[in-house]
Amino acid sequence: MADKPRRPRAETPKGFRDYFGAEVTMRKSMLDRIAAVYHRYGFDPLETSAVETVEALGKFLPDVDRPNEGVFAWQDEDADWLALRYDLTAPLARVAAQYRNDLPSPYRRYAMGPVWRNEKPGPGRFRQFYQCDADTVGSSSVAADAEICAMLADALEEVGIPRGDYVVKVNNRKVLNGVMEVAGLAGDDKEAERGIVLRAIDKIDRLGPEGVRALLGEGRKDESGDFTKGAGLSEEQAEVVMGFTTAKRDTGTATVARLRELVASSVVGAEGVDELEGIAELLDAQGYGPDRIVIDPGVVRGLGYYTGPVYEAELTFEILDEKGRKRQFGSVAGGGRYDGLVKRFTGQDVPATGISIGVDRLLAALQAKGRVEGETAGPVVVTVMDRDRMADYMAMVGELRQAGIRAEVYLGNPKNFGNQLKYADKRQSPVAVIQGGNEAAAGTVILKDLILGAKIAESATLEEWKDRPAQVEVPRGDLVAAVRKMLGQ
Repeated sequence: MADKPRRPRAETPKGFRDYFGAEVTMRKSMLDRIAAVYHRYGFDPLETSAVETVEALGKFLPDVDRPNEGVFAWQDEDADWLALRYDLTAPLARVAAQYRNDLPSPYRRYAMGPVWRNEKPGPGRFRQFYQCDADTVGSSSVAADAEICAMLADALEEVGIPRGDYVVKVNNRKVLNGVMEVAGLAGDDKEAERGIVLRAIDKIDRLGPEGVRALLGEGRKDESGDFTKGAGLSEEQAEVVMGFTTAKRDTGTATVARLRELVASSVVGAEGVDELEGIAELLDAQGYGPDRIVIDPGVVRGLGYYTGPVYEAELTFEILDEKGRKRQFGSVAGGGRYDGLVKRFTGQDVPATGISIGVDRLLAALQAKGRVEGETAGPVVVTVMDRDRMADYMAMVGELRQAGIRAEVYLGNPKNFGNQLKYADKRQSPVAVIQGGNEAAAGTVILKDLILGAKIAESATLEEWKDRPAQVEVPRGDLVAAVRKMLGQ
């Protein structure tokens, strides 16, 4: 007896997920609002291929030894290595180089779409996710950085994060380089120590000043007894670095003044402070005060990638974590200036600055705030009482659609009417349209308010619903107007 053919398993590949109706609708709605802000600022949309050559993508994923490690790559028939893009910035660098004679300079663009990373998946960590970027290529002016920060603040408010629930923090890689110089950590031979210092500063929120100071010195033993080797800095060196981590003051002016003291003897450090001061002045002139955007030396995440100003959008409201503990929502966007990226293609420095919004995180934040509808209204369902009169039902659904109302005819087996209403319920339909033989003869239709009907079913009293019954019979000619009224349009 021959073996039965093996059926494929119906399951999503590891590290990937499927998105259904409401999730897709909510994401699109949010991205449309962000795009409207970017558009208002003069940015143009750009869509690049999901596939790039491995050579063009280069090595920009952190902690990766080979160009095609961390990406989904394969060899084409003509021996070229191709890969799925791992972010939206590397393709922009290729576009800026490829079309440099045709594009305006500076070139402002925004891009939204999926990216892929061949990493170990974990809870909430997927191999395919959405990014939403905006970048300016070709301007070295800090006005370009200030504009990105202002635009990010506007975008957050536009999607429903109120002022006071977010802050855009701005720092500068050059200031940190200056601090390292003053602390005696400049030069190639100090790269390992600089790496430990960067990672230590990045943990200040979690470990506090004492924990960071321990990592700057000999090292730190955590609660479990595990020991992390430190950077081995002297007391004086550690003092300079700690001064940097605590440099934030009540105003941008005071923070800048403190940073200037710290990097007094460093040319690159002073240049970074000047840039921060310039950004603060430009934002202040447009009315973006410290309630929205602040100078904050604590922003060091991803500093290895950036060459100047860096920014991070943090949501400051509290949510409950999976263990029921209160915690701040945290970062939803990050970016900065990366002047070396296009140079890989052209050999010439091309200044660039930009921001990337974590789409899934921002969407989760909006849901936590109750700022997006968790449920998207389904279509009006025209039920089928008599399969021989399908043309009549199709005419009804056609009129509703022409009037801009989302509607569909029930296309399953019409024998059991209860199943049709169950279907409408599963579709989260607000209204069911019913016309049997009696109603057809009388020239009427019955409209069943499914949302109100559900409310009545769970309500103890009908008094509040007296003015609006859950089911009405109306003349066939009034179908559209009556459905509109029921939908509250």
